[in-house]
Amino acid sequence: MKLGLIETTALASLLLFLGYRARAAVPILYRLNIPAPVIGGLAMSIVVLAHRALAPEPLEFDTTLQRPLMIAFFTSIGFAASYRLLRVGGPQVLSFLLACSVLAVLQNILGAGVATMFGLPPLFGTLTGAVTLAGGPATGMAFAPLFEEAGVAGAGSIALATAMGGIVLGSVLGAPLATFLVERHKLRTGSESSAENVSSMAVVADPEPPADRSYAALKSLAFVLVAMWLGSGVSHLIERADVTMPAYIGALVVGAILRNLDDATGWLKLPHRAIDTIGAVALSLFLAMALMTLDLLKLVNLAWPLLINLILQTALVALICIGPIFRLMGKDYDAAVMSGGFAGVMLGTTANAMAVMRSVVERYGIAPRAFLVVPIVGGFFIDFTNALIITLSVNLLR
Repeated sequence: MKLGLIETTALASLLLFLGYRARAAVPILYRLNIPAPVIGGLAMSIVVLAHRALAPEPLEFDTTLQRPLMIAFFTSIGFAASYRLLRVGGPQVLSFLLACSVLAVLQNILGAGVATMFGLPPLFGTLTGAVTLAGGPATGMAFAPLFEEAGVAGAGSIALATAMGGIVLGSVLGAPLATFLVERHKLRTGSESSAENVSSMAVVADPEPPADRSYAALKSLAFVLVAMWLGSGVSHLIERADVTMPAYIGALVVGAILRNLDDATGWLKLPHRAIDTIGAVALSLFLAMALMTLDLLKLVNLAWPLLINLILQTALVALICIGPIFRLMGKDYDAAVMSGGFAGVMLGTTANAMAVMRSVVERYGIAPRAFLVVPIVGGFFIDFTNALIITLSVNLLR
């Protein structure tokens, strides 16, 4: 039995709503910020697994839209990579981004070491390192075909398992780490000047949308499609240079160029909120579509390598949070909250980081600087630098 393009896309859409309803109904899913498309897509992959065992004819899907949706999401990330945002955030944004990037490299090295210990290819370690921990499920599923081509069997299933484990661990670990730092150093809430910086950031990051929402949506879609079109040419040139890169890298770069051109000149008047919305929709559909086609049987023989890797990666993040990150970000209350957010970003997703920091400030008071730095790095810039780090790792280890 095979579902066509429309049927597959419609099913992915329904799985999204199933994920949202399940997250609202099951408190643990809500507290851990498990993404709705992950819930719905994983539920469908279990159904597919059961169908394979019981039915003579396998269930197949037409995933033609999966690749364009993935590229559209990373194009929206490119449009968010603004130098002006980086400058407004100040040196701490750059410091936090540098720390995240360095840890992404260390995650790849540690993952490669664990893979070698179990007789697996080093690329397995890269996939279970920065690809799925710093990157999250979206980056993991986007890079999975590249790792499949490089010889990592079941890359999609491995990416999902690692990303899900990281999301849980990042949610569980972040708040206790921040609390430990606050209590140990007897820290107090942040300053009013930080709150002023948050306000200025909000002005830069979220300009008022045009009055005509349909025009803004059409304009946003046009820019995303144009960036994808031009980006395909950039990616083709990169391929001709015999450099292995994900399909979306060209569109991501073009999006970043257009964003910074608009910041400098104001010519394009990009509707950033609408572009973000397009990216969020594309990501949700891509994840649901990618996850519902996973082969979960491929994970059976990899349980121990995945478990050992997650334990060691968690220990590495914890040590960096209570040491270098806390000192680098200023050794104050905001730095402690940012340390908890760092664990959320580098093990799970930005949503995990925000949930961790909210739980801390609800108890101890506001941390404006933390809520300025962590979202802008975790939501925008780390995806950009992580893509370059992963690409370099693939080319060195293939």
